[in-house]
Amino acid sequence: MSKIKPSKGAPYARIMGVGGYRPARVVPNEVILEKIDSSDEWIRSRSGISTRHWASPEETVTAMSVEASGKAIAEAGITPEQIGAVVVSTVSHFKQTPAVATEIADKIGAGKPAAFDISAGCAGFGYGLTLAKGMIVEGSAEYVLVIGVERLSDLTDLEDRATAFLFGDGAGAVVVGPSDVPHIGPTVWGSEGDKSETIKQTVPWNEFHPHVLGSVRAGGTPTGDVSALPLNEAGEIKFPAITQEGQAVFRWAVFEMAKVAQQALDAAGITADDLDVFIPHQANMRIIDSMVKTLKLPEHVTVARDVETTGNTSAASIPLAMERLLATGQAKSGDTALVIGFGAGLVFAATVVTLP
Repeated sequence: MSKIKPSKGAPYARIMGVGGYRPARVVPNEVILEKIDSSDEWIRSRSGISTRHWASPEETVTAMSVEASGKAIAEAGITPEQIGAVVVSTVSHFKQTPAVATEIADKIGAGKPAAFDISAGCAGFGYGLTLAKGMIVEGSAEYVLVIGVERLSDLTDLEDRATAFLFGDGAGAVVVGPSDVPHIGPTVWGSEGDKSETIKQTVPWNEFHPHVLGSVRAGGTPTGDVSALPLNEAGEIKFPAITQEGQAVFRWAVFEMAKVAQQALDAAGITADDLDVFIPHQANMRIIDSMVKTLKLPEHVTVARDVETTGNTSAASIPLAMERLLATGQAKSGDTALVIGFGAGLVFAATVVTLP
């Protein structure tokens, strides 16, 4: 017989509040076209993106997260001190350690919560939401703050015609708390590591930084072998960026992720007819529209298309889209929503939630 007492958490969990932050600077396609040979029409037809937000130096990962978190906490009707854990999903916080979650927790006045970062790319919000639900049901936290935040403008190669127009910056946050009835369904999640090369960082940090340091020490001449490092048109070493095999990612997202979305509906015990809202990762308008068609979503289902003016913000895209739908009245509190994130890894996570 075990001597360990059973945990005493809540029966279920729910999203209590959502908040978002978009940087002040709005960047139209015309700015992107200064560096690539393309057109506004081509960008819109390929991605559905017309504008995106890029952060200023002051709009750091931490600063954007604090703003989004404050809105989510206020909407949830709790105080920062009640938060028992802070989970941050990001790939664009450049300090390997400490986790940016600890700094965010301090700046919002959360006291001494558990705080950690996760790296799950565009599926990161779904991963964080699942972890939060587990903590609340297990009893290790009563309220959990889940943040998706990115400054992908720092990881964008503006000379890469395939990706220069895709990425934007922003932060989205939700407060997850206890519930007497289920408001977050089972998560269908996983990974396909054999496809990890389809979305990746161009150069690992350990290959990049010695050459930067050598360049500084030698007055501008890199030390070591730079033959494997990407160069710009001027022959200068490029900062690491995100690259992808567009067609392979598109096919995977459209065909495989529609199956995952259907599995999440089945796991929650509902059909597409029961849905009010569909909030997929805001990767590409063509992917979103294809998933809607494959899932045969009824016309009454509101579909998030925040990508048009926000771009692809990776882990931040789902909470940002959720916040905008609620703020504009396109969705309302109590609506049943299917959310699905997918991206680098390749990883994915889908679940059905009740909107706060």
